[in-house]
Amino acid sequence: MPKKTTAQYLDEVNAVSAKNYKPLPVVIEKGQGAWVWDVEGKKYLDCLSAYSALNQGHNHPRLVAAAKAQLDRVTLTSRAFHNDQMGPFLAQLTALTGFKRALPMNTGAEAVETAIKAARKWGYKIKGVAADKAEIIVCEGNFHGRTTTIISFSTEAQYQDGFGPLTPGFKIIKYGDAAALEKAITPNTVAFLVEPIQGEGGVLLPPAGYLRRVREICTKNRVLFIADEIQTGLGRTGKMFACEWEGVRPDAMTLGKALSGGLYPVSAFVADEEVMGVFNPGDHGSTFGGNPLGAAIGRAALSVLVDEKLAARAHELGEWFMGELRKIESPSIKDVRGKGLLIGVELTSPARPYCEALADRGILCKETHDLVVRFAPPLNVEKKDLEWALGPIGEVLQMSFEPVGAAAH
Repeated sequence: MPKKTTAQYLDEVNAVSAKNYKPLPVVIEKGQGAWVWDVEGKKYLDCLSAYSALNQGHNHPRLVAAAKAQLDRVTLTSRAFHNDQMGPFLAQLTALTGFKRALPMNTGAEAVETAIKAARKWGYKIKGVAADKAEIIVCEGNFHGRTTTIISFSTEAQYQDGFGPLTPGFKIIKYGDAAALEKAITPNTVAFLVEPIQGEGGVLLPPAGYLRRVREICTKNRVLFIADEIQTGLGRTGKMFACEWEGVRPDAMTLGKALSGGLYPVSAFVADEEVMGVFNPGDHGSTFGGNPLGAAIGRAALSVLVDEKLAARAHELGEWFMGELRKIESPSIKDVRGKGLLIGVELTSPARPYCEALADRGILCKETHDLVVRFAPPLNVEKKDLEWALGPIGEVLQMSFEPVGAAAH
């Protein structure tokens, strides 16, 4: 049978898929390290890393080997039984994060839902908030997932349109404003849920000292500080966790994406005994959460991050790469910002055509928040590959395009 073309694949998926995404018209069939190849053999440098799920790169051999070995043994037991992979995985995860306990799930949104449930129950059982009065404070521009509860505290109108009634119990404040947090806290406040850097919001960094002040305010008011490190954690920003840049320890974290290096959906909620202890058998769960295949892959994924010093690599390459991007002279560039290898180039016009032009030149990235091109390659990307990429990036960012409609994430 003759091989299908890109156009044929696109026609096929458009005929049967829900239209809830608007991806670039590239059909990928193979990946290795920081590179991918499409169905027609064209090679691309992946500068999105599946929204930071591929910190270890595509098909890292140690992760693939762990997956293959586990596939020959057992893949799923459910939480009705124990398996020999989950305990070692969670021990490794808690040692790395410094928290006493972990609750494994599958997707980032599930980890956030777990955090919400834990915070509310902690508020009722430990803090003494009256039944059904718990409030969780969040920030404008947040992106914590797509479930009904999570989109209920989004400030993106499209994320809520047609999906009501929305879930109550959330209070929204300005991102990066510690005074707003302090003012918003009431006796019913149980948690503050925040991204150390807002990735989907446009690679937005809060002011220096913000997270330290958040820690002080939450401690003073007995409010849980929950850091969503799903995109910023596991080495992406140049530290193992982005909160480490300000030397703060949250009360709990949500993790996902690179927790499995892109081979399998694995996420987790991590916290100490006071918070995690509110869960009793039957309170919460997941058929696939903590499954032996995901746990085996997670063990390898964490080991690779540590053994290959990928956080330090992200810091070194990220500082250099941002410096080079800032040298590009173009009236289209408004700002270059980021931390480690999570970098945003904010433009004066919609970013979509720039991403399309970069794809034509063999670089895959995706617009975020309409005006921002995000550059987030795998953390094991070679410096020489980024040096090559600067040529087409500089060429494209000096272009100008007619305004077009904003594209969906």
